[in-house]
Amino acid sequence: MAEIANNPTINEEKVTLVRNAIEHRATWFYFLLDEARKAGADMEKLGRAAIYRCGCFHGIEKMMKNCKDPEDLREFAKVFADETTRKVFEMEFKETSEKALHIDFHYCPLVAAWKKAGASNEDIALLCDIAMDGDRGIVSRFDGYSFELGDVIAKGEPICQIRIDKK
Repeated sequence: MAEIANNPTINEEKVTLVRNAIEHRATWFYFLLDEARKAGADMEKLGRAAIYRCGCFHGIEKMMKNCKDPEDLREFAKVFADETTRKVFEMEFKETSEKALHIDFHYCPLVAAWKKAGASNEDIALLCDIAMDGDRGIVSRFDGYSFELGDVIAKGEPICQIRIDKK
């Protein structure tokens, strides 16, 4: 696996505050799963179930309730990634249409937190995929949408690619 490069380019006060909050939660997540592993629990199974459940909750509570037209991915995009979120993850919208939402992320505060906490590259890749179960859970609440994860920063790629499409 390539070395993980993950360097922010946006340095605004509000963005930094949100990144710090996300990093704090990602650190909790890592230590909780690491302790579960040490106790003999199936860290991956527990993490995936909890994070997917959280994504499903947010898919209903946030996304469905705030999306003006849940059939239109342009409307979904407005709720999924507000202006601050776009800056926090340094998102580049590659395609935004009624039928496709393709986003490249150029920075990940979760990866930054896991590196600071001393997680191995292998654990970072696994934690990232588990964390993506949150987005998978969100998308699962919308009939007719598919979710695909392409390159990821956690595996040494320069970007994370999320592709949400109408089936």
